[in-house]
Amino acid sequence: MPTTPRFDVPDRTGTLAVVTGASDGIGAVIARRLAAAGAEVVMPVRSTEKGERAAAHIRSVVPGATVRVTALDLARLDSVAAFVAALRDEGRPVHLLVNNAGVMRPPVRQETEDGFELQVGTNHLGHFALTLGLLPLLRAGRGRVTHQTSVAARRSRLELDDFAQQQQRYDVMRAYSASKVAIGLFARELDARSRAEGWGISSNLAHPGVSPTNLLAAQPGMGRERAGGEQRIVEALSRVGVLGTVERAALPALLAATGPDARGDEFYGPRRIVAGAPARLRMWPSFTDDVAARELWDLSAEVTGTRV
Repeated sequence: MPTTPRFDVPDRTGTLAVVTGASDGIGAVIARRLAAAGAEVVMPVRSTEKGERAAAHIRSVVPGATVRVTALDLARLDSVAAFVAALRDEGRPVHLLVNNAGVMRPPVRQETEDGFELQVGTNHLGHFALTLGLLPLLRAGRGRVTHQTSVAARRSRLELDDFAQQQQRYDVMRAYSASKVAIGLFARELDARSRAEGWGISSNLAHPGVSPTNLLAAQPGMGRERAGGEQRIVEALSRVGVLGTVERAALPALLAATGPDARGDEFYGPRRIVAGAPARLRMWPSFTDDVAARELWDLSAEVTGTRV
C-alpha cells in the first residue's frame, strides 16, 4: 500500500473557508483537513444529500469540526448568484476559497442552464462568477483563492473563439482541456489584478496529478451510467503506487492554500506529473499568455454578466 506524503496544514482557527466540490473525492479531503486544522468550512455542493453525508463523516473523524453544507450548482448562474447573495448577507470575511469542483467528459455534448458547454460552464465560468461575487468578502478577509486545474491543461492552449459554447468541431476532451487552461489563466489574472488594484487577496493554482476520483466514475446525472475502463485502470495503478491516491491528490491544493511559504501567482502539484509529494512547480506554458488571460477575463465577465 503506497504511503501518503506528509503535509501538516497550519492552524486555521478563526478562519472561514469555502471549498467547492467537497461532497466527495479531493474536495472532501480538503474540507476535512481544513476542519481538522480549526477552520470553519462551508461546503457548497450540487447534491446536498451527498454533501451532508460528507459533512457527517468529517464530524465523525474530526471531533468539534465546524462544517456546513449549502446548495450550489456551478452549471447554473442563478444558483451561483443565490449562494453568493446568502454568504454576502452574512457579511463575514472569507479567508480561503478553494475552487475545486469540476466535471469531466460527459458521454455527449451537454450545455448548462445558461447555454454554455457543460465543462467550460461548470469548471471555469461558474467558478469565475462565484469568485468575483465573493470578492468583497475575500477582500475583507485578505483571502486566498486556490484554483484546481488538471494535467489535461499541460500541453493545451486556449482558443477564445467559440470558447463558451464549444460548438465548432466539438471534441469532449478538447473542451475539458480548454476549461482547465482557462482556470490557470483566470488564477493568474486574478492575482495580477489584485496586486494592481490593491484588493489584498492572493490567487494561486494547483493540480492533483492523476488519482481515482469520481471524475470518470458512473454519474447518471451526467449521462454516464457506469464507470469506464479508464476508471478501473486508474484505481488499479493507484493501489500499487504508480498513480496517486485521493488523499495524496489533495495535498498540492492544501499546500497552495495554506502553506506558510505559498504565495499568489504560484503553481503547485506532485513532483512527478501524475503523483508524488507536493511541490511548487514552474508554470506550464499554457498558463503564461498574459494577453489571453486578460481577454479571457473580459469574455468571461461578458458572458456571465459578472462585474467587479
